[in-house]
Amino acid sequence: MNSRSPHTVNDVMTSTVVAVGMDARFKEIVAAMRKWRVTAVPVLEGEGRVVGVVSEADLLAKEELRDQEPTMTGQKERLADYAKAGAVTARDLMSSPPVTVPAGATLPQAARLMAQHRVKRLPVVDDQGVLKGVVSRSDLLKVFLRTDADLASEVRRDVVDRFFPVSRGGIHVEVEKGCVTLTGSVRDAALIPVAERLTRAVEGVVDVRCDLIAPMVVDVATRQ
Repeated sequence: MNSRSPHTVNDVMTSTVVAVGMDARFKEIVAAMRKWRVTAVPVLEGEGRVVGVVSEADLLAKEELRDQEPTMTGQKERLADYAKAGAVTARDLMSSPPVTVPAGATLPQAARLMAQHRVKRLPVVDDQGVLKGVVSRSDLLKVFLRTDADLASEVRRDVVDRFFPVSRGGIHVEVEKGCVTLTGSVRDAALIPVAERLTRAVEGVVDVRCDLIAPMVVDVATRQ
């Protein structure tokens, strides 16, 4: 993983991925999930293009509806579930079109996709939709393993040195367990909230305490 923000999905994804073909059988899929300890597998077609995803939820329809007598109303309300309950290959079991994420997407973009679609893992694809890896919730949390020294270095380089070239010598950056504290005096008070916002945006930062101050400017003309 590179040491600068913003990180992309490509920086944190898992490149070794278990996937299945369209004709993979039900038991093969279950066995692959158990062997690799995953809850979903991408379904590939042709030269590795992701066309769907089979999850545990897709497979559980067969067990859930095994001993239920389907009614006309029930079949209509759960048509997709009944179809999957009778399916035996990935082609008929998979959810399609798949929810995927580009390798160049930022981590917040991937997190939003996961939240929006209520999934724990996303296939990572290139511009042609070919599988490049998988990113999980735990992968997105890897940025919080960055060291305090690494975070302090980035905050000083990309925030302090960039926005306070004159005052930077009097600004102190302290990081403890991912929590950043900024102290010191700056010339422009308007830049203080900007510094706090940009520090908070550094990936891996848990919290920010901004104690920067600026000298009070007195307008002599208004006092006369």
